[in-house]
Amino acid sequence: MRDSDEIKLGSIQETLLLPLWGRAIETKKKKPLLIDEKAVSIINSIPYNFTTIAKNINKLVQYGWIARSIYFDKKIKSFIELFPEAAIVNIGCGLDTTFDRVDNGKIQWIDLDLPDTIDLRKKYISESERRQFISKSVFDTSWYDRIKNKRNVMLMIAGVLFYFNEADVKELFNNFHAFLPGVEIIFDYGSKLGINISNKRVIEKGGMDKTALIKWGINDIYEIEKWNSNIKVVGNMPMYKEHKKNYSMMDRIGMNIADAMKLMSLAHIKIY
Repeated sequence: MRDSDEIKLGSIQETLLLPLWGRAIETKKKKPLLIDEKAVSIINSIPYNFTTIAKNINKLVQYGWIARSIYFDKKIKSFIELFPEAAIVNIGCGLDTTFDRVDNGKIQWIDLDLPDTIDLRKKYISESERRQFISKSVFDTSWYDRIKNKRNVMLMIAGVLFYFNEADVKELFNNFHAFLPGVEIIFDYGSKLGINISNKRVIEKGGMDKTALIKWGINDIYEIEKWNSNIKVVGNMPMYKEHKKNYSMMDRIGMNIADAMKLMSLAHIKIY
């Protein structure tokens, strides 16, 4: 239940509050794996009641949001070490704060999302000369014109592709090939079973509207190479692979089961 009418988001856009809450909770721990003070600041000031999320979200889900953020941070930092003036586009940015953790003082950063989300974002996060917000659908190809360095581009897509059907994802990847040949993309994805479980454990239990149920799942990420001969999978791994040692035995058992079943994973691809 919301505490005020300030937050006016579509049902899918409202899910941006879930990973924001997860990063804030992690930051408040005695030994956090990820520190995101901006997330804490937003959580403390945004007019939203997080009681349902805090009560019902499984802790393994919250750990997954942190593992995803750490993976993306590492990938982006490695990319901008090679290309210090690269362009990074955060597709479906929500209230994500990755820029604050990875900025090298030279990159161009674009946060792209639907207008209602960008309007909310502007209340808590500021634009700058190198960090711009774009209020558009990712399918509106006019946003590609805003990228200055089209030779060195990385797209970060966190928790977004799930909401499209497979035909939409194929269209999107074909657009990337047409407008940004050579682009590198990092994203999370779920198996078909993982999508079903996430709908029950995250969307429904987190108190989100059922119109926000996620759709696209793929059991073998290498199948996307068959969509277009220019798509190549650079790497992928199960969600919890690099972080199990940081948790209790019971947590590790849950993580091992989730990873063995490939419920949620992380991918890095390149489209030539």
